[in-house]
Amino acid sequence: MSNIFSASNLIDQFELDLQKSFQKIDQISLFNHRKIINAFQKARISSEHFNQTTGYGHDDLGRQKLDQLFALIFATEAALARVNFVSGTHAIACAILGNLKPADEIIFAFGQPYDTLQSILDYIQLDLNGKVHINEVTDWENLNEIIENTLKLINDKTKIIAIQRSRGYSAIRPSYSISQIAELIKAIKFKYPEIICFVDNCYGEFVETQEPTEVGADLMAGSLIKNPGAGIVLTGGYVVGKQGLIDKTANRLTCPGVGAEGGPNFNQGRLLFQGIYLSPMIVSQILKGIILSAKVCEHLNLSTSPSSGELRTDIIQRLDFGNKKELIEFCHSLQKNSPIDSHLMPIPACTPGYQDELIMAAGTFIEGSTSELSADGPLREPYSAYLQGGLSYFYTRLFLENWLAQRLSF
Repeated sequence: MSNIFSASNLIDQFELDLQKSFQKIDQISLFNHRKIINAFQKARISSEHFNQTTGYGHDDLGRQKLDQLFALIFATEAALARVNFVSGTHAIACAILGNLKPADEIIFAFGQPYDTLQSILDYIQLDLNGKVHINEVTDWENLNEIIENTLKLINDKTKIIAIQRSRGYSAIRPSYSISQIAELIKAIKFKYPEIICFVDNCYGEFVETQEPTEVGADLMAGSLIKNPGAGIVLTGGYVVGKQGLIDKTANRLTCPGVGAEGGPNFNQGRLLFQGIYLSPMIVSQILKGIILSAKVCEHLNLSTSPSSGELRTDIIQRLDFGNKKELIEFCHSLQKNSPIDSHLMPIPACTPGYQDELIMAAGTFIEGSTSELSADGPLREPYSAYLQGGLSYFYTRLFLENWLAQRLSF
């Protein structure tokens, strides 16, 4: 009991230290709230757009309105926001594969993408007879080197430059800010205006006051069980961008001739609209929680990235434990302090789409929802946990109090 009291007092002090960071988060959240409410009003969203549709979904009045809403929010010509996307990876795959022809080439500008995209890369090379270039640099903090190397990889067959905003499971590359993404896109477009700049925006929505499509990205995708779904959307993803690119993406999601005109909402209409409406608030709660987690880890002399004082561009916090045992114990603690399945114990396992054994702690209301407090990490050096989500700052604080008390007892 005394350890909990000590941990709570320490966190009280940490919160005082973080007040300026919290205020900055609130300012960004207010900006994004204003952007979204303006979009709702401009799109003239009404309760009739929440009606359930099934089957072909031909009479889904809300589908077109939801697309219009996402296009307004992300400042694009067109959008697809769908429960038909089974994941963010599926949305990314439709956006990329829908806009690649056989023998086209794609460059991943920020190095190796998420493990779950590896099968897509294999498909491009083996089935489309295309080529995948992975940009590799010596210093991932050096944006000039990243840009120079990316430009060197471009040739007359290059169709898409893929830009991953969040770090994924990388222990060496950071997440990249909107200003950094803008600089890369500007350099590409200056020499090669016809090349499609695609951004994987997973984990990044509404963390800053701009999105990649507002600084030159032609096409962008993300998941609705991350930031834009606010923890209440049951499944789905979105793709936004230029009209022609969205049309091709829609043909990949359904089929030519149906495109964006089919697909029911399965009674998720209200949740889809309400999720994007609530998302800036949820993102602000998440950010405060993960910044506090960085502060706690710094107190424990654990390596973290970003640090508690750094500006944020996504909702991911990397915590380096240096060994398998501590990584697993951290995930056990998070699971124990979760609202759902707190009585279960996560164990490392082989997971489809991942190259190493993975441990995942997620007592979530929606399976795989990384807007809810969760952590996972591959069992490889430096044995990092990737903490994300947290629908309520106070629930994240309660978990951190208990975990810190546990550490103080050692």
